[in-house]
Parts: sequence; structure tokens; C-alpha cells
Amino acid sequence: MDQKRELSSIDLAALVTELNRYEGAKVDKAYLYDDDLLRLKLRDFDRGRVELMIEVGDIKRAHAADPDHVADAPGRPPNFAKMLRNRLSGADFAGVEQYEFDRILTFEFEREDQNTTLVAELFGQGNVAALDETGEVIGALSTVRLKSRTVAPGSQYEYPASRLNPLDVSRGGFDRHMRESDSDVVRTLATQLNLGGLYAEEVCTRAGVPKETPIEEATDDQLGALHDALSRIDERLRSGDIDPRVYEESIDGDGSDGGADDADPRVVDVTPFPLAEHEDLPSVGFDSFNAAVDEYFHRLGSEATGDGEAPADASASRPDFEEEIAKQERIIEQQRGAIEGFEEQAQAERERAELLYANYDLVDEVISTVREARENEVPWDEIAETLDAGAERGIPAAEAVVDVDGGEGTVTVELEDDDGDPVRVEVDASEGVEVNADRLYREAKRVEEKKEGAMAAIESTREELEAVKERKAEWEEQQAADDGGEEEGDDEDDDEAYETDWLSRSSIPIRSPDDWFERFRWFRTSTGYLVIGGRNADQNEELVKKYMGKHDRFFHTQAHGGPVTILKASGPSESADPVDFSEETLREAAQFAVSYSSDWKDGRGAGDAYMVDPDQVSKTPESGEYIEKGSFVIRGDRTYFEDVPCRIAVGVQCEPVTRAIGGPPSAVVDRAAAHLTFEPGMYAQNDAAMMAYRNLKERFADQSFVRKVASADQLQEFLPPGGSDIVD
Repeated sequence: MDQKRELSSIDLAALVTELNRYEGAKVDKAYLYDDDLLRLKLRDFDRGRVELMIEVGDIKRAHAADPDHVADAPGRPPNFAKMLRNRLSGADFAGVEQYEFDRILTFEFEREDQNTTLVAELFGQGNVAALDETGEVIGALSTVRLKSRTVAPGSQYEYPASRLNPLDVSRGGFDRHMRESDSDVVRTLATQLNLGGLYAEEVCTRAGVPKETPIEEATDDQLGALHDALSRIDERLRSGDIDPRVYEESIDGDGSDGGADDADPRVVDVTPFPLAEHEDLPSVGFDSFNAAVDEYFHRLGSEATGDGEAPADASASRPDFEEEIAKQERIIEQQRGAIEGFEEQAQAERERAELLYANYDLVDEVISTVREARENEVPWDEIAETLDAGAERGIPAAEAVVDVDGGEGTVTVELEDDDGDPVRVEVDASEGVEVNADRLYREAKRVEEKKEGAMAAIESTREELEAVKERKAEWEEQQAADDGGEEEGDDEDDDEAYETDWLSRSSIPIRSPDDWFERFRWFRTSTGYLVIGGRNADQNEELVKKYMGKHDRFFHTQAHGGPVTILKASGPSESADPVDFSEETLREAAQFAVSYSSDWKDGRGAGDAYMVDPDQVSKTPESGEYIEKGSFVIRGDRTYFEDVPCRIAVGVQCEPVTRAIGGPPSAVVDRAAAHLTFEPGMYAQNDAAMMAYRNLKERFADQSFVRKVASADQLQEFLPPGGSDIVD
């Protein structure tokens, strides 16, 4: 079996209690080995020398080590180690905590002049960040700038998005999360309950529930047994009732599994208590989990290097990137299985909504007929009989009806999709076509929200996979350089890297972003800066109070009823320097402010906007005056932009991420594989969005891709309120 190379969330929960026993130990010095192994040398009054090891590379661990297991100090310390020595020398170790149920440990150190926090990220690419008392990053092994978080000097440290803790979830919450899945029991525990594969299987075994049981077939008693098994694990961890084990596996001379008389066994796992899943493996017991973890990783390192001997040749030292890549890809496939059902269901709901619009007149006739009959107090049974009679006479609206449910007040119609296949859609007979379609769109959104837990898990695995691929590429590049030059590249890969004909591709991979600003109105300027605007008074207030930095620019229209618009100089948690924005960037931000204002809603083709610095924006009115929610007082000189055209483009972006985008045409055209430009006009917002969706979908060979990333309701998010016409 594969050897464990990373500590799990359950492992860290068991370690935290033991590591806190060293509270009060003083830091002597910090060392850094190979850019990913941090060693803190401490002195404990009762225990003497304490070696705290934190490794965040291919191996991810954090524990106190036996001094005999610690390598000699490396040479000249790098800058990160120097910084830690300056801040931590003589500091007291004040304790360690696990962040929620994530693979993150937060170590606290206190000194009279300053306190320091070390955050060890034992997941993904791994990282160690040093923070000051305010939570600002002083230094980190790696600078991280992801769509979801930033870890960089000068920024506020941001933890990853919260994950469900399966060990303290209530029975009701446990049942709810399990029932929302359409996968089997073990995959649901592993992904949506965040247990991981091994402990998911362990919980199933302890509960006596077959692992492959589909969720829809799982009984309440089985869910209760699974929750009880989790509760017992939680109780053992909280009480410190552990029985640590290092598991071994015998191997023969060629590396395959062998018998008891083969070569010395190798270590394969370390756990805080015996696992039923490992009952066929020999194990060694330890008095503490920390000691077991230390012994395990010491032996793992010794086995990898032959007790410290260097490999005999260069090929033997090559990391097994392919095996690790294959492993991560297998995990991703399993996680995809947990969310595919959600995606299919959401897509089906959207397609039903689109069919209602595509057959608007027919569906409207059905609804109007039923509604008129009900207003005349015609019983539902008679309505059904009348529709059956109409179908026999060949009336299209009556022929489309396949079911009438008086108890629910609904009518089910059968419509044909683009391929001519029948699709049944249930409509509320008391509401119009638009309301019924909107209900289906909302249901699609609700279903998509259900997959967020699984998406968080798969995102972490994807980051880990990319990290392995990057390490492989760097290793191969270095090997090529050492051999005297780079080898010839793969022509097919080169062609793929420069592929731009997205419209003709039969299949486009979806790379969904998860950006913090998506709940606001937003776009990226043609020069790359983020512009965000409020959708309502509450968001206007939030943008100014929470997201407006001192080097940003504030825009608003002369017309009343415009959104707060902020041109950002940096991300929400990054330190920013003054920016000399180009005229093109400023005019795009002004056009954004004008286009989403009452200028558009009133049908005007252009409007005026102004720009000020953040310190000119205030919520303090003049004496005797009152400021409405979402409004602000502007003091000082303003920079005006006159006769700015009301124009908005919407489109489909295919690289580097796949999404619907919108904003000033000059900012959208170069980013979108296909786009449409709008101006104030006669079509209602939802109708304009449907027109745009149908137009864009027809341009792509992969029309299902457009349905997933740029449906009508997704495009509508970028259209201004009021009427619109397509310009091109």
C-alpha cells in the first residue's frame, strides 16, 4: 500500500493536545532545511531540549522530534530563518491550535516586546507564514495569490474557506449533509463530510454499514450508526484516550508485498488509535501519538535514503511524480462523482426553464386556460377532462398537457428540446410563464449551492495536483539544463497552449472561478484592474466601509440612483501603493458607473460621472441634513467624465477561467471568446438575457458548455436594470 506522507485532520486533532504540553518552553533558534522543513529548537524546564519540526513539502508533518532524529544544523540561514530568529529568540511557546477541521496548525509565541504567530499549512502546496499581533503577514515560505485568498508580506493573513467538521456535527446536520448527496456512503463521508478516504472507510466498518451503499438506500438506523461511530472517535480524541500505532508492511527484495521472512518491513501509516481497516497489518504501539509520528517519519526518511546513503545513480533519485499525479487524479475523479449529479440536476432545471421561454405562447395558453377555468370555479377533474377532449381534437396546447394535479395546483406539459426529445415540465397554473421559469432558475441555483462542500474538497486536491506538476516541470527543466540544454518539447502541447479557436472546439473544459467580488457588479479593466459596484443600498454601504482602500478611486454618476463604483488599486487584503491609472482605465470605470445607473433605466444614451479620492467620501452630513442608506457626502474637487456612452458588453470567457463576463465593451472584447454589446432599448432585462444566451450558444460547437457557464440567468447578472437592445 502507499506510504502515508501527510498528516490528516484527525491526526492533527490528536497531536494538538500533546504539543500543548510544551507550553512555556523558550525558543532558542530557528533553522530551515531545503526551503520546506522548519526546525525550532526550544528549552523546556521539565523536559530539557525540545525540537519542533514543521515540514510542508512533499511530506507534511508537525511534531516534536527526538533530538537523535534531528539532522545537523544547515549552513547559512536564509532570510525566512533569520526573520524567525529575530522575532522568536527567547520567546515563550504559548500553545497551538488546529484551525477548525482543516490541516492547519497555529502556533503562538509570546515575548515582552512582540508576539508572533506561526501558521503551518499542511495541505496543498504547503506553507508556513509568520504573523504579527495584528494578523499581518511578516514573512512566508511561499507567497500565495489565489482567487480565494492571499498570503503575502504586508497583507492580512486569510484562512481558507471554512470546512464542515464531521466530528462535532449534530445528528440532524449529519443526516442533512448525507441525504443531500447522490453518491454512496463512503464517498459522501470522504468528500462532503471531509473525512478523507481512509477514515471514511473506517467509520463505515465501525458502524457496520456497507461502504458502497447508495445514499438513497441508506436507512435512518444506518445513518445513526455512522454518526455514533464518528462521535466515539471524537470522544477519544477529546479525552486523550488514544492508543497510537505505527503500521508496517513486509516487502521482498523486488519491492513487492512479501511474507514474514522477507526483508525488514517498511512503515506505511501512523494513527492515534488502532484502525479496523489496518487489522491485517502488523503494528508497533507507542505511549504518545507524538512519539509515534516522530518514529514514523524518521523511518520513512531513512527508508527513502537507505539510512542516509545517497542513491547510487541520478535516475534513482528522480521523484515518482507520475505515481503521485495518478493518485491525485484518482482522488479528483472520486470527488467529481459526488458533484456530477448536482451539475446534471441544475442543468436539467435550466433547460426546463429555457423550454418554457422557447414555447412561450403554447405554455401561456395552457396556463391561461386553466386559470380562467379555476376563476369560474370549474373542478380540476373537469379541467383535465376538457384538456383530454381538446387533445383528441388536435388542439396543440391541450396535446402538450400530460398531467393535471389539482391537489398541487399544477399542470405538467411535455415539450421538445433541441434534439427533438420530449421533456416534461411542471408549471404552477396560478402563475405566468416568467414566474414559472424563474422558479426553475432559482432551483438550479439552489442545487448548485449544494455542491459547494464537495467543490471545496476538490479545489484543494486540484491545487495539490498542480503543485506536483509544477515540481515535475521544474525538476525536468533542471535535468535538461544539467544535460546541456532543453529537450525538444511536445508539439501537441505547444499547439494546445496557443489554441484560441474556442468556438469550434467540440468540448471545452470548465474551470470555474470562486472570486470574492462575484456577488457585486464587477469587471476587469482592459489594463487588468478590478472595478466593483453595488447592486443595492446595502452593498453600496459595504463597498465603502469594507472594500475601499486609500489608493482606490470612487466613481458616481451625476444622475441620482447610480451604484457606488470603486476602481481597486489592489486586492481586499493586500497592501497597496499609489497607482497612476491610465485615462483608458478611468473612462472604463466611469462608463461602468453610468451604464448601471438611472441613465440607462431612463433610456438615455449617455451620462456624466465624476471621480474622487476615498478620503473625500463621508457618511457625515452637513448640520440639519439627512443621508439615505447607500448614499454618501462628497467633499472637495471632483474629476468629471462627460457624455460617457451607456454601453455594456456581455460574453463568454474561456481562458484562463470559464465564466460569463460583462462590462464596458473595451474591457470585455479581448477577454471573451464571443460577446454581444447592448445599449438602452425596449427589451426587458430577462428577455435581453435570453436573447444574448441564445445568440452566444449558437456560436459555440460545444453548446452544453455555454449552458453551464453562461446561462440566461448568469448573463442577466451583467445587464443593467431597464430595457436593452443589442447593438451588434
